[in-house]
This record gives sequence, C-alpha cells and structure tokens, in this order.
Amino acid sequence: MVMDEGIQLPTIVVVGDQSSGKSSVLESLASISLPRGQGICTRVPLIMRLEHHSSPQPELSLEYNGRVDRTDEDNIAKDIVKATNSIAGGGKGISNTPLTLLVKKNGVPDLTMVDLPGITRVPVHGQPENIYDQIKDMIMEYIKPEESIILNVLSATVDFTTCESIRMSQSVDKTGERTLAVVTKVDKAPEGLLEKVTGDDVNIGLGYVCVRNRIGDETYEEAAAMAHELFQTHPLLSKIDKSIVGIPVLAHKLVHIQANSIAKNLPDIV
Repeated sequence: MVMDEGIQLPTIVVVGDQSSGKSSVLESLASISLPRGQGICTRVPLIMRLEHHSSPQPELSLEYNGRVDRTDEDNIAKDIVKATNSIAGGGKGISNTPLTLLVKKNGVPDLTMVDLPGITRVPVHGQPENIYDQIKDMIMEYIKPEESIILNVLSATVDFTTCESIRMSQSVDKTGERTLAVVTKVDKAPEGLLEKVTGDDVNIGLGYVCVRNRIGDETYEEAAAMAHELFQTHPLLSKIDKSIVGIPVLAHKLVHIQANSIAKNLPDIV
C-alpha cells in the first residue's frame, strides 16, 4: 500500500519487445509455468513476488481487485489467465490494474519483479488502435522512477540497437546505470553474440546475462542441465565469460542489484 502514498519503492521492471522471451525468463527464475502462446499474453502488470520458502511444499496465491486466490503449480497459468480476464476483460485489450502473484517456494531467489505487456507495433484483431501507445505509457510509468531497475529482455536474434525496449529504457536511463539486459534465444543466433554483449553499443550499465530458457516440455531441471552444457561446450557460446551466463547468475545479480537499490533508496523513503 506504500505506493498509494506516492512513495516509489525499488522495483525490478521487466520490459521487452513482444516474443522476446520475457515470460520465459520469469518462469525460469520462479520455476513455475506462466501463460504463453502467440500474441500478447501479459495484458496487465504482473507483480511477481518470489520468496524462498523452507518447506518443500510451494505456496502460490494471486491477489487482485482486493481478493486473494490460492492456486498451485498445475493451475497457475490457467488462474493467471482467469484473473487477467477479470481485470482487463476477455478480449485482447490491456489494463493498468496490477495482478500480484506470490510464489513461496524452496530455492527461489527473494525478488520482486513486475512483468509488463510486450511492446507490440501492430494492433491485432480485437485490440484497440492505440495499443502501442497504451503499452508504451504503461511501461514508461513503471521505468521512469529513479528507483526502478530495468530488466531489458532482448532476443539474440535481433539487432539490439533497433530494439524498442532499449529505446524506451535509454530515454529514462541515459547512462544505463539502472539497466540490466538478459539475452534470450542464444542458441538461435550464437554468431557475433560475444561481440554484442562485450561491445555494449547501447549503454547497458549493469551488464548482460545470456540465458537459454526452457523449451517445450522440458522440466526446469532438464532445462538447467541443457543450458549448462550449451554454455560449456558450444563452440561460440562457450567463449562467453561464465560470469555472465545462466539463470543462476541472473538470479544472483538481480538479488544483489535489488539489495543495493533498496539500501541506496531506503533513507529517502524513510
């Protein structure tokens, strides 16, 4: 409720062009399944609160419109869709009313992140004409506060300099001191990736982390093993420094960045 008082809290805001792999990165960090599919899956700000939980039995709940619904790992994706429809309607429109997902689970990092709708250029059937502006305004509102940490999700297959999400984060964070980039789909475009993440033509002050997300029906354990092997043995990807690859590295970095940000901003908040 602190935010209602106009007090900005340090928040990790996840931005990316549509289909850049945003939700997959969050899935990997929380090791739970989020809604996925063609087109726009995230239609409201999804505030994801991860808490390490000593019991082996995970606890998941969704909070929205003043209610709290318990859910579980098998039904979470379905329940998020249901809650989204209840907030934003059953169509393809978006809403600024947030949905909070609390995940208490053994082994997850203690992190709070906000997943926002992917940046889409062309309205699809059933979307308002100004969908791009609506999404842009929503993203700007979340990334503008100095306290926000911007987690920019980029697909290895695109040219970073033309990414809309980079343009947006640069407009509020010129030096990139609060922007961290995650590069997904590394196995699809390994050529030149090392140069892309070491050259840094686009001011990513907090650096890059390259990841391979879960594909298809892999379990999280299988996906982690595959990713580990990929970065160890792939002729090109194995050249990338181990300190900037993998989901565990990303989790560690985010926890560290979030802690520093809270330490820096707390006196002002108090």
